[in-house]
Amino acid sequence: MTRLARLLASAAALAALAHPALAAERPIELAALFVPPETVAAAPAPRPTITAVIDLSDQKMELTIARADTTELYRFPVSTGRTGYATPPGTFQPTWLNRMHYSKKYDNAPMPYAVFFNGGIAVHGTEHVRRLGSPASHGCVRLDTANAKLFFAAVKEIGREATTIIVQD
Repeated sequence: MTRLARLLASAAALAALAHPALAAERPIELAALFVPPETVAAAPAPRPTITAVIDLSDQKMELTIARADTTELYRFPVSTGRTGYATPPGTFQPTWLNRMHYSKKYDNAPMPYAVFFNGGIAVHGTEHVRRLGSPASHGCVRLDTANAKLFFAAVKEIGREATTIIVQD
């Protein structure tokens, strides 16, 4: 007899001593005393998300990549739209990605790791890193190519629908 069975038999004997009339009416079955542990489903892991906040006045992009077990936070200098070519403020989701895009509007200008979020406006890499930190683009959000690659890879991995791009003054 296992230890659990002996314990349950002892419990049944004690119950019979405490309530002899009940024990005579309904004998206690050992199996009825054993309650199996409850199976509780674990809460699902939080869905990974990406939030990119572009501050037009500071010319910075704060990138938060939240996964189930970690949160990565980055802060990059950017160049947004110069006078006459405003970067539109608002909250957006990426509409499409292109690993190596060339602008049809601006002399076939390279736009590596482009994450488009408002028509032809995108977050993308640039080779003009000296201009980062001040408005210099035709409306896009330009950042160092290595940082654009990181953002692009995260959006590709986690998904456009889980990504929010916020452009604010």
